[in-house]
Amino acid sequence: MRPVFRSLKIGWVIARYRLDTFFLHPSLPWALRVLLYLLPWRYVFPARESGAVRLRLALEALGPVFIKFGQMLSTRRDLLPDDIAVELARLQDDVPAFSSERAQRIIEQSLGQPVTELFQSFDAEPMASASVAQVHSATLNDGRAVVVKVIRPGIDKVIRQDISLLYTLAWLVCHLWSEGRRLRPVEVVEEYEQTIFDELDLRKEAANGSQLRRNFEGSALLYVPEIFWDYTRRNVLVMERIYGIPVADMEQLQAQQTDMEKLAERGVEIFFTQVFRDSFFHADMHPGNIFVSRERPHDPQYIAVDFGIIGSLSEEDQSYLARNILAFFQRDYRQVAQLHIDSGWVPRNTNVHAFETAIRSVCEPIFEKPLKEISFGLVLLGLFQTARRFNMEVQPQLVLLQKTLLNIEGLGRQLYPDLDLWKTAKPFLENWMKERMSVKSAVANIRKQAPEWLEKLPYMPQLVFDALQQSAHQHEQREHQSVTLAEEQFRRARSTRRHLLLGATALSVALLLVNPMWQQTLTTLPWYGWLLAGAGWLSLWRS
Repeated sequence: MRPVFRSLKIGWVIARYRLDTFFLHPSLPWALRVLLYLLPWRYVFPARESGAVRLRLALEALGPVFIKFGQMLSTRRDLLPDDIAVELARLQDDVPAFSSERAQRIIEQSLGQPVTELFQSFDAEPMASASVAQVHSATLNDGRAVVVKVIRPGIDKVIRQDISLLYTLAWLVCHLWSEGRRLRPVEVVEEYEQTIFDELDLRKEAANGSQLRRNFEGSALLYVPEIFWDYTRRNVLVMERIYGIPVADMEQLQAQQTDMEKLAERGVEIFFTQVFRDSFFHADMHPGNIFVSRERPHDPQYIAVDFGIIGSLSEEDQSYLARNILAFFQRDYRQVAQLHIDSGWVPRNTNVHAFETAIRSVCEPIFEKPLKEISFGLVLLGLFQTARRFNMEVQPQLVLLQKTLLNIEGLGRQLYPDLDLWKTAKPFLENWMKERMSVKSAVANIRKQAPEWLEKLPYMPQLVFDALQQSAHQHEQREHQSVTLAEEQFRRARSTRRHLLLGATALSVALLLVNPMWQQTLTTLPWYGWLLAGAGWLSLWRS
């Protein structure tokens, strides 16, 4: 009965927060409009707040899975109206903790030992609790301080039920709301389903954290806590405990005299390093997951946690994106349009001149302002929105990138309002492009691929022989097909000629039978005339 009760609760929330107003539109069939107007709760619960506010309140009332869905949805500014995206961004993940006894039981079942043997100490009171997991502090037997992340028990069943209901709601939005099809709600739910189920496997998060730690080993920019694999399973993750200042705690940062300008610029540098150097970037960099080290406030270092969502770009996407950004700020709109087409982000048959004009009309007014007043994230957003009019397909890797860039820019401007993100990013992008096109990079690529080439070298003669043999065989097949086709055409032509000859002969005989004059002429024809006529007829027949 649980799904039934859950469905009833969702129906009550929809009524309570008047989400039916999202579906009222002149394009809706009149019968459905009349039905919506007759709904009884319209006259019980007035819709005083805006639609965006009511949607946020409804998701909060539906619980943690819907709240997390709303948070993810708020990052899809390429699909949502701005007012809804801004309101959904206010959702906070504040979920009651489950009992410490259940948490300890899950840890002991996963690791196969009592908590008292696994840890020197274990704090039963959780440090934090979210929709999918909660975190406890502990100390390993060797004295190292750690945090223990435990997946919420039974959450997978709740998620499956709520996901199925989300699919139903997405279908209704798609078919009943005028903006539904453009927003592609079913695809959004599919993306959310994959993301949230990935977060249920803490081994994936641990692997992401280990990779990110290797990428920034010994770096003064970013510190990533150590993952303890011996204590990590599907629903338990043990990680080094960090003691930093939350990046949004401006009072503490200023109290220790942190160099805020340098901190903001380093945030930008970290982002572009992850995207263009490593093609492996932390895609959930909101303030709750970012801390600042208490050491060296004049040379600040970031600390990152929570690696459940990681983004990656292919080499082609990296190159196209860097060239797009540089061309954009150089006002080379033709290059921007052409790069979108070349990359396959918009269809090949797109009119490049019309696309260039559309980009110029949206972007040119931005450049009337000083560069430091330009929102870098909103520039990309405007670019994607313009491209969408030209049937640009939603690129998941670019959506994650845009979301992360918006987080980074917002964080940077909060830390240092005069942050000129373009001034910080431009030298990095230009240097990256120069290095990518340099002889040194080409030599490095050759060295990287040399072992694979050497491994295949002994097989090259055989591969060349097989290729030549296959080419010769294909040539013979084409010649045979050509001969066969010519013979078939010849047979058809000869058959046509014979039919024409028989028809002409039959017509001549018929004329002889009905015309006495022709009969008299033929009787006077000498024998060799008949012989020549017969030979000619046989020659035509056999040709």
